[in-house]
Amino acid sequence: MAENKIPYKIYLEESELPTAWYNLRADMKNKPAPLLNPATHQPMGFEDLRPVFCDELVKQELDDTTPYFDIPGEIIDFYKMYRPSPLVHAEFLEKALGTPAKIYYKFEGNNTSGSHKLNSAIAQAYYAKKQGLKGVTTETGAGQWGTALSMACSFFDLDCKVYMVKVSYEQKPFRREVMRVYGASVTPSPSETTAIGRKILEAHPGTSGSLGCAISEAVEVATGLEGYRYVLGSVLNQVLLHQSIIGLETKAACDKYGIKPDIIIGCAGGGSNLGGLISPFMGEKVRGEADYRFIAVEPASCPSFTRGKFAYDYCDTGMVCPLAKMYTLGSNFIPSANHAGGLRYHGMSSVLSQLYADGLMEARAVEQTSVFQAAELFARVEGTLPAPESSHAIRAAIDEALKCKETGEEKTILFGLTGTGYFDMTAYQKYNDGVMTDYIPTDEELEASFAQLPKMD
Repeated sequence: MAENKIPYKIYLEESELPTAWYNLRADMKNKPAPLLNPATHQPMGFEDLRPVFCDELVKQELDDTTPYFDIPGEIIDFYKMYRPSPLVHAEFLEKALGTPAKIYYKFEGNNTSGSHKLNSAIAQAYYAKKQGLKGVTTETGAGQWGTALSMACSFFDLDCKVYMVKVSYEQKPFRREVMRVYGASVTPSPSETTAIGRKILEAHPGTSGSLGCAISEAVEVATGLEGYRYVLGSVLNQVLLHQSIIGLETKAACDKYGIKPDIIIGCAGGGSNLGGLISPFMGEKVRGEADYRFIAVEPASCPSFTRGKFAYDYCDTGMVCPLAKMYTLGSNFIPSANHAGGLRYHGMSSVLSQLYADGLMEARAVEQTSVFQAAELFARVEGTLPAPESSHAIRAAIDEALKCKETGEEKTILFGLTGTGYFDMTAYQKYNDGVMTDYIPTDEELEASFAQLPKMD
């Protein structure tokens, strides 16, 4: 097939849909560090985690030796509603940039949730239903995860309680209403409905919230209600496992048409889409079978990779969740109210953090106005309005393509378009009105947050 002309949109056949998720940790030479009990600082096992997470998900979370997990038939049937998703040759963007580079993007916005989040939401809801639970609780930043989980819970007739970061709750009322259409209850976080929420509001009056705050509230509710568990849309090993469906499809499409990416780019908040996109390609790299350049792109307002510390830290602001070793800005760090709500998390996936620490991946931070400049160019030439989160990857892809224009190199660039931006019009309005700002935390602010990192033995 390599000699065939590459179509603008590459669709795999339904029969080519992957039937197993790929666990990158099985091939990593340096495994990500284990989760630790916040009280004892000892590694957490199955019995420690099962009061919070579903049993099967705990097994997936802890398993760093099994390379593939079969995808249950009911999940595959659900995937067929919107998968395989297209790999798109960005010919119009190439032409607009006048670059010799070839640019491709994997588009994950072709479902009602508008993003890649549904890939893991349906898996987590399936395992909750299989366990006989009544419902689940979660947090959501930009709202894509909450929307995806509400859809998945509706499919399996589960109750869904969502704690939505307050700034996004206020900026994106229509995203909130989609969740309610699917039967979820949505509460702005931090809220007065939980002990942790009240504590955070007392310490930070008028705060716009953060994913760390919302996680704390969701965990408190889940552990206090019989028949409920907490589910998370990013960061955790189990989520990156489910999201490997993105990379597996992408790799299959590339192999089918003889496409060999030189650079693979993804936006990075907690790590779900980036980890999913790069997983099979990174697997080849760590096994010594091929080489790629990987770039994680994060907001300059929440720069956990580029300015954070690689240390054990709480996964939530309320400090009730396990400790994870990750690149972190500190669990007390509350980023500015930027418009990429899905990237406003203080830490990064332990898997991606270990890969970055081992020098297998690069990272860069980009400012908000430059991200929206790239988003509008992309929308005008490629026809899809991208989510602010995805637009971080677009920014880096454009920058790399322009470097190729300067040098004359014909590199192949692949990036993840994680979702659409049709619920993000407040952000686009502020950019178009010229009132969008670029806030970058000072060294002093970060040092104050680092000073509160847990003291390890």
